[in-house]
Amino acid sequence: MAKQQKAVDNRHYDVVLAPHITEKSTLLSEHNAVVFKVAKDATKPEIKAAVEALFSVTVTGVNTIVTKGKTKKWKGLPYKRSDAKKAIVTLADGQSIDVTTGI
Repeated sequence: MAKQQKAVDNRHYDVVLAPHITEKSTLLSEHNAVVFKVAKDATKPEIKAAVEALFSVTVTGVNTIVTKGKTKKWKGLPYKRSDAKKAIVTLADGQSIDVTTGI
């Protein structure tokens, strides 16, 4: 039986916002993990479904991190960084996502 493609819903594009590309996230790619910026209200099952539908891969685990916005100063004037939520998505063995290309 052939593996069926999951339907891509518009909500999937609202859940996964962008790849988070840093030195630490590229080190995680050696362990079949990819880091994405996700919506603040997204749950782990929603993130898993969105990544599987958008990239046609099998997800084995999702870990999320919520970073609160810091208060900083620039030229003496205070401002606040926005809150952010990141998801570390672990893929099945033998699968990968090339985050340098678009969907």
